[in-house]
Amino acid sequence: MSQNTQVEKKTELKIFVFLTVFLAPILAVLFVSALGFSIWFSQILMGPPGAG
Repeated sequence: MSQNTQVEKKTELKIFVFLTVFLAPILAVLFVSALGFSIWFSQILMGPPGAG
């Protein structure tokens, strides 16, 4: 039973490191990039703020 618990702890640690080191920063960069792109594209179509 202790062997199974140690395997679960190692797996959980690997998943945690993957989420915090790789997945969260990548998702944050993609989210900010998508937001910036959508603002940039909307300004191409509608003009800069206050231009109306």
